[in-house]
Amino acid sequence: MATLSRNLRLSLDTPTSTFVRTKIVCTIGPKTMSEEALIKLIDTGMNVCRLNFSHGTHDYHGQVIKNVRSAMEKTGKIIAIMLDTKGPEIRTGKIEDRCGYVDLFVGQEILVDTNMNQPGTSFRISIDYKGLLDSVKVGGYILIADGVISLSITAIEKEKGHVVCRVNNNSRLGENKNVHLPGAIVNLPAVSEKDILDIKFGVEQNVDFIAASFIRKADDVTEIREILGEKGKDIQIISKIENVEGVDNFNEILEVSDGIMVARGDLGVEVQMEKIFVAQKMIVSKCNAAGKPVITATQMLESMIKNPRPTRAEATDVANAVLDGSDCVMLSGETASGDYPYEAVDIMAKICREAELVESSTDYQTLFAALKLSSAKPVSIAETVASYAVATAIDLKADLIITLTETGLTARLVSKYRPSIPIIAVTSWPYTVKHLLATRGAIPFLVESLVGTDKLVESCLEYAMKHNLCKKGSRVVIVSGVMEGVPGKTNSLRVLTVGESIKDLKV
Repeated sequence: MATLSRNLRLSLDTPTSTFVRTKIVCTIGPKTMSEEALIKLIDTGMNVCRLNFSHGTHDYHGQVIKNVRSAMEKTGKIIAIMLDTKGPEIRTGKIEDRCGYVDLFVGQEILVDTNMNQPGTSFRISIDYKGLLDSVKVGGYILIADGVISLSITAIEKEKGHVVCRVNNNSRLGENKNVHLPGAIVNLPAVSEKDILDIKFGVEQNVDFIAASFIRKADDVTEIREILGEKGKDIQIISKIENVEGVDNFNEILEVSDGIMVARGDLGVEVQMEKIFVAQKMIVSKCNAAGKPVITATQMLESMIKNPRPTRAEATDVANAVLDGSDCVMLSGETASGDYPYEAVDIMAKICREAELVESSTDYQTLFAALKLSSAKPVSIAETVASYAVATAIDLKADLIITLTETGLTARLVSKYRPSIPIIAVTSWPYTVKHLLATRGAIPFLVESLVGTDKLVESCLEYAMKHNLCKKGSRVVIVSGVMEGVPGKTNSLRVLTVGESIKDLKV
């Protein structure tokens, strides 16, 4: 009923804000790796740049990181860097035919084994997963090439070392194609040798996030933290949910992760097509309840790889991801290799703004009550203060919330309660600045020290007025701690009114 009531009040003529609360993640590739291209992406609305380590060498990615930092310096804007691991994968082997592929026909029988030394034919192929026979069951499926090729398992002949399958669709099978075993418990290492080298490279390069592929259980995240070690302790881990096992173990994964990515590409192969949206909504909602950032990714504006405008369905998909509660939305091929990378970022930002406008017309008391009810108990002092800061801002029609936060926790807790106004997060920790670029509504503001609250507030208001985030007469809610500069001591809430001058503040 709350959604119906909100939607009945909507109008196409309602003016939108210039401030986009939802963050945009852009995958960097050949089309956008130059300093000039990165500057354009930053100016258009990119907040986080994603480096896909399924492709490219360390030299290539090192150059991209160098270009990103140079672009940041020239624009004066801060961008976070996310290293996305390739993750453990299952692949098909070589094909006997010189052309490198075989044609498969619906209804035919084909054998699947793990003998990668023997080239495949139209009647027998190999995959590089030794645990195949112990993982699958009769009646299950083997999906190849992102699910384009579907094989039904009709028999498991362990003594012969192969699985007997029936081909479900006419298709052409090539070499080195990815393989999915939906519903199977796959016994692969959480982190491959390549991933370990890539993560260590990320530590040396001081990246801000590791997007960890194919996370299946909480221990996978713990293993990555051990690889990061002391030197990489400030790098946050975004766990990518890409399989049924990850969905089944999601609560435990969320507890040990810094954030989550709904990786709908591989997830869409393993989960039934008609249930993908269910998984997305469940994952996003649980992240919202936990106050942890969540990224919705894959095929958001896919058609813009070749076309200057998205499809209507894609535009609606982005908007619904925002309305679901996503902190970030992500572009992949659209910005990595597409013909219209800047247009894709621009239209995504516009759609996010419109969706946020719809969201802001929701009955806030209903949303607030739902978030309070879903929060883990007992609620911390910091979260209690943060939640009432947002409630106070709504009641007083404040234009801005300012949080003083070292680790970023206070800002994330304020963001959890989804205020429709900006959150300036003041911090003296450089890593916190970058991490908050994945939190909806947060504008990180780096200072030398958090000691001296009044001076910090003055500086924030100068910045806010310069960027049209508040004006004379605006009410501003301040969240801080009595013990200045001490992390984890958020316990103070103030309301100020911006007067004739910045220093003329009324309590």
